[in-house]
Amino acid sequence: MSNLHPSIFNDVIGPVMRGPSSSHCAAALRIGLIARDLMAGCIDRVLVECDAQGSLATTFDAQGSGIGLWGGLLGWDATNDQLAESGKVLHAAGVTTEVRIGEFGDSHPNTYRLTLQGGGETRKLVALSTGGGMIEVLSIDNVPITILGDQHESLIFLNQRDLGVLPLLENHLTDEKHQLNSHAGFTIVQVQGKADAATLLTSLREQFEHLPVRTIKPVMPVLAMEEAQLPFLGYQEMLAYGEQHSLDLWELATKYESARGGLAESEVFEKMREIAGVMRRAIDAGVAGTEYDDRILGWQSGKYKELLAQGLLLDAGVLNQIILAVTATMESKSSMGMVVAAPTAGSCGVLPGCCLATADFLGVGEDDVVKALLAAGMIGVFIARQATFSAEIGGCQAECGSASGMSAAGLVTLAGGSLKQTIAAASMALQSSFGMICDPIANRVEAPCLGKNVMAAANALSAANMTLAGFDHLIPFDEVLVAMDQVGKSLPHSLRCTGLGGLSITATSRAIEENLKQKKNA
Repeated sequence: MSNLHPSIFNDVIGPVMRGPSSSHCAAALRIGLIARDLMAGCIDRVLVECDAQGSLATTFDAQGSGIGLWGGLLGWDATNDQLAESGKVLHAAGVTTEVRIGEFGDSHPNTYRLTLQGGGETRKLVALSTGGGMIEVLSIDNVPITILGDQHESLIFLNQRDLGVLPLLENHLTDEKHQLNSHAGFTIVQVQGKADAATLLTSLREQFEHLPVRTIKPVMPVLAMEEAQLPFLGYQEMLAYGEQHSLDLWELATKYESARGGLAESEVFEKMREIAGVMRRAIDAGVAGTEYDDRILGWQSGKYKELLAQGLLLDAGVLNQIILAVTATMESKSSMGMVVAAPTAGSCGVLPGCCLATADFLGVGEDDVVKALLAAGMIGVFIARQATFSAEIGGCQAECGSASGMSAAGLVTLAGGSLKQTIAAASMALQSSFGMICDPIANRVEAPCLGKNVMAAANALSAANMTLAGFDHLIPFDEVLVAMDQVGKSLPHSLRCTGLGGLSITATSRAIEENLKQKKNA
């Protein structure tokens, strides 16, 4: 991933969202928000171009890229309850949209090429969805630029004839963090900061009134801190720091996120409590019953609960409660309900299923749930830094596999395990997830995703109990992450969320997809 210092709330446990996929829907929405700001809200036409060899060529509609992108262009939040209708609302507002698939040679499978027109202007934006809702802008108007969405950005556009004002302009920016991005005679002056540069922009407009200036608002919940003094960076540093100060993994996570985002440690704890609340409501909504036309699987978790209560299922103890919570969460997600990508929407059932259901089974309080989620988030930070959460890059091991490793650490935290035990459990769970492919049936993030979420949760529970019982995980966590990254990148392109292999190309999968298309167009 692009960020060398991932945030638990930006990169790992979040976003809070609606939609089938975080890397498609939530990330596309964030790209749309940036595009909207780039055009100062004035948009008449949008052309979206995707590489024929990438993931978006086959998944743009089915996995929610469209509804996310159109929602962002409308200025909506990822939790907007109208998100499924964003395309209709955008077109009703007079905006014309077109999606083209072509040969662009993009190296990343989730590359969005936007051409935006409105207010007499035409702008081009190229951006990536990097996994779990994270994004990176690569260029604007063919000028290379980096925008991660975690800072306020002020962009000043200079063409060839305006370059003479550059020395004067830079005099106004002596106290601001800024850089020049240039290509073929065009320059974009990029001013970054944690705070809105409204006063600066007013001054600039007065001095250089003919220069186009755009303000790009942050799209991430936690802003980047300039020169953040993190308590540790690498895994070994964290381990040494934790042992030196006798800290559990959840405490290390709290200190890390506090420094990373400029938040008080109490704020970090309460923010995670809010996220736990969203997870619990998603479980409750799923069990209560969900309806949505454009999905493969109907409501099934309620029947599971009913049969479980009647004693008609095999007695699996806490695992049955975990399965119920996992499936309920996935059903909420697939019906456009609000869920937490943890670390992705495609794997959103694993962590809440493990931690919340187990906490209820054990009879422990909400504070213990928060601690478990924080511990899981710290494991995710290292996965985000070393590997990826994107199935398009690393297969489903990047999604459900990562969630399993995170959940194992959370479960050991609930059980009162030590720092080394929480990390050992994560290592063991990840080792058992290598090679998990991503082959969605009918290009929907429902099946075999549902079963893989349940499998990942069961794997997490097994790894947690084995670790607590003293089983040896053998391979250190940091070495596991290196291997995980290598294995994910070694998977064939057809088995990395492209709809080109595995179950995706079975006759039944194709028939289901065609039926859904006909139903939608009827």
